[in-house]
Amino acid sequence: MPFRSTVIRHIMRIAKEVAALHRYPFPERSTLWEARLGLNARELECIEALTDGGACHYAPPRATLLPGGVRPDGGVSGIAEIARAARSRPGSAEDFALQALERARRQRSLNAFTAMASEDGIAAQLDELRQDVRASHGPLFGVPIAVKDLMAVKGFLRTGGSGLRPGGPCDRDALAVARLRQAGAVVVGMANLHELAYGITSANPHFGAVANPLGAGFIPGGSSGGSAAAVAAGIVRGAVGTDTAGSIRIPAACCGVVGFKPSYDAVSRRGAMDLGPSLDHVGPIARSVDDAALLFSIMAGQAAQVPQRLARLQGIRIGLPKRYFFEPLASDVRGAVDASIAALKADGAVFKEVDVPGIDRGAALMYVTLCSEATAVHWRRLAEAPGTLGEDVRTRLEIGQLMPALWYVRAQGARARLALDMGAAMAEVDFLLTPTLRATAPRMGADTVDVGGTALPLHAALTGLTLPFNLTGFPAVSLPCGYGDTSMPVGLQIVGGIGDDWRLLAVSKRIEELLDLGSPTG
Repeated sequence: MPFRSTVIRHIMRIAKEVAALHRYPFPERSTLWEARLGLNARELECIEALTDGGACHYAPPRATLLPGGVRPDGGVSGIAEIARAARSRPGSAEDFALQALERARRQRSLNAFTAMASEDGIAAQLDELRQDVRASHGPLFGVPIAVKDLMAVKGFLRTGGSGLRPGGPCDRDALAVARLRQAGAVVVGMANLHELAYGITSANPHFGAVANPLGAGFIPGGSSGGSAAAVAAGIVRGAVGTDTAGSIRIPAACCGVVGFKPSYDAVSRRGAMDLGPSLDHVGPIARSVDDAALLFSIMAGQAAQVPQRLARLQGIRIGLPKRYFFEPLASDVRGAVDASIAALKADGAVFKEVDVPGIDRGAALMYVTLCSEATAVHWRRLAEAPGTLGEDVRTRLEIGQLMPALWYVRAQGARARLALDMGAAMAEVDFLLTPTLRATAPRMGADTVDVGGTALPLHAALTGLTLPFNLTGFPAVSLPCGYGDTSMPVGLQIVGGIGDDWRLLAVSKRIEELLDLGSPTG
């Protein structure tokens, strides 16, 4: 008998009893649970087949960042240039922030923000910065940024993109945001997102679907869709995002900008709303690697830095994990990635095919881990105010209660082995290189994506190549590397070793120079 009619049937046979055990008073929704579980039948089959996953336990790595950045000099453009102008020319800081605010207002149809600052709010932020000598002379003074509405920002509501409104504005910043503001940054708004960061389309039922500035009718990716849209639209040069299964890199790839997921906990998650605590990362989305690196250095509590400039990639060993990451691929993605590889080879990079045993189980490990952790995090909201949640997120949270503890433990054991195997593969090379997505940005409303003639579920097409590095905590950058058949951008993913974030950023900067695509809005 097919798996879908056995294991899922067994889960559903006890679903109402499980809901009763958890005192969840909506068992009539079980038909929705069954339909949603069916979308992940492959992942459930894989996790059920694991029999020895509890042999070891996964512990998220705590990254000690290796040195490697350099202080930005007068030749560094972008964010550093804005800050230099704001520090040297009276009134420039107000101009930059108000111009960003005006750009946001002109492009309201993007739904990139859940809330925007007022002119008075901008003035108050700048007055506060000028009273702090460190901030007024800081490396980000006067630089307008957007912050994903999953992070606490003083003076703004933190909604998580949900229909449940908190009692009032936050009275303090998340640590990463506090560091940016102490360096002089000005928050122009809270970036829209997929509700609770639990999805990849950023079709938010409460604040409107985020639009992709590069193509009408295409998704911006998620969950940090508003952050990427604000950067791609030229509203700001940098934004804060979070990444649980790809939520920085997916929208960066869809919108043609740079997304950086640092090593796990290299940037503090304090003050960020959890989704999957062992998977969540905080990082920047920006218009260039230099901009992303500068934001990252400050968010990580370091001195303001940009990557060292590499003259060439001569002798740098890059691994191509082709068995999983390159099959299947849409033909336009393959063409852009192959052209990028050729450019890197011409610059002296040495490529080697590598294999990561067990990588094909990554989606199953992610599914059980995230379902279990997200439901535990948001259980009270789900039980007490389910009507404040959109249907897709509510259903995903509801099915989390049906995940057996045995599956979660198995998944963590297999995850520990995956991290060891990935580390072994990385020991053979300096970096890994993969596409960021199997296809370019899908159209809004699509449930499946055609990938090389194979119809894949939307979540599989968009998260399959990014989630392994959330499971293992390795740092990863997504860069634009070309355009597909629909004129939407193609993302290139470069992965480094745990704590080796600065060397990864340096190589990414050189790759960015070689590909030289320019900014998404010209």
